[in-house]
Amino acid sequence: MTTPKRDTYTPETLLTVAVRVFNERGYDGTSMEHLSQAAGISKSSIYHHVSGKEELLRRAVSRAIDALFAILEEPGARDGRAIERVEYVTRRTVEVLIAELPHVTLLLRVRGNTTTERWAMERRREFDQRVADLLKAAAADGDLRADVDIKLATRLLFGMINSLVEWYRPQSQGGGQDGDRLAETVVRLAFGGLRTEHAAADRG
Repeated sequence: MTTPKRDTYTPETLLTVAVRVFNERGYDGTSMEHLSQAAGISKSSIYHHVSGKEELLRRAVSRAIDALFAILEEPGARDGRAIERVEYVTRRTVEVLIAELPHVTLLLRVRGNTTTERWAMERRREFDQRVADLLKAAAADGDLRADVDIKLATRLLFGMINSLVEWYRPQSQGGGQDGDRLAETVVRLAFGGLRTEHAAADRG
């Protein structure tokens, strides 16, 4: 049995380990013993930093949620026509997913079995609804095709974005996708088919 190392962890580095283990084993399948082994420190050392694994989960998903909601406060998400704002939010959502990949992956995998998971899912739905409202506004402006169901378009848009967590790997980890190019590709694929002809012409 390996003797746990002296605790040199900070709350941030401990969180990094916890997120990795949660993503590998699933939150329900992770015990404090698993976290202790992965961190190489004793369980009592972990409790020195946090009250338990649910606090680690809360911190992890909060980081992803805060980053997503911060997008909605940026000028590009608040100013201009709705179609321009929703394209901006889509692009930035992909960028945040890439920048916070482990945390967003965990957020998308929570199942609602704990208070923290239910809170995270509610916040996710709130963010999705804000984006859906932008799509509705763009449709009302005549910038989205009238023959496309907005609810379906919203689901397909988020399906495409959220699927990135299953296959995207940064170039530093051997992936071949440039993050900026990927974000632009998602926007062009999604809105190339959704924009009306005049809105597409305005985009240039």
